[in-house]
Amino acid sequence: MHSDTLIKRLRNAAHVAVLTGAGISAESGIPTFRDPGGIWEKFEPQELANVDAFLDNPELVQGWYRHRRQIVEGAEPNAGHRALVDLEQHVATVTTITQNVDDLHNRAGSADVIELHGNITHNYCMDCETDVAPERVDEAIEQGEPATCPECGGLVRPDVVWFGEMLPPDAMDRASQATTDCDVFLSVGTSTVVYPAARLPMLAKESGAYVVEVNPDRTPISGDVDEYLAGPAGEVLPALLSALAEG
Repeated sequence: MHSDTLIKRLRNAAHVAVLTGAGISAESGIPTFRDPGGIWEKFEPQELANVDAFLDNPELVQGWYRHRRQIVEGAEPNAGHRALVDLEQHVATVTTITQNVDDLHNRAGSADVIELHGNITHNYCMDCETDVAPERVDEAIEQGEPATCPECGGLVRPDVVWFGEMLPPDAMDRASQATTDCDVFLSVGTSTVVYPAARLPMLAKESGAYVVEVNPDRTPISGDVDEYLAGPAGEVLPALLSALAEG
């Protein structure tokens, strides 16, 4: 149950930053990274989500990401995503920093989304960096060949951060700026073990923000935040917004 202090802090906040992880997407029916069932059961994600695997067998990796993209495209934003959009009616600036690649915050209508790990619905050429439509990837896979760039013929990859790759510097800079600037910081549905994103809640606290964790299970930061709200985002966030709207 949230405190009166949190409601007061939100009412007085000029800027709220939110960090979201796989937990909020799981409520939309999106499996956490490893998709169950089918031919993909025999692969570990680490075997497919890296540059070497892609260069060794681009068709296999493109096929796996197409499968994951189709799951995402069939999912809908849930009450947790929508509550973060509603928060924008009460706070001048809401920055949503997400570790998810599923595009659900954008589809829900959040105004300012920083995607730390990319977006699985986008693809680009490894050679010339031209954006490539998902339809081109689908057509190539259905024809049994790797998808290539219409401009230069280079291999097409999903616009996501793979194992061994750095996060986009611009995204991390913007996330850090929002974190140090905010009055309230919400950590939602994330285990806070994947760095560098995991350091953001404590960076917010060091910068003077009121830090709140929303998660069904306690995490390494639960004892250090100002408030821990136990439960799924789809229940906790709408309840919080209802209380905020009552005032």
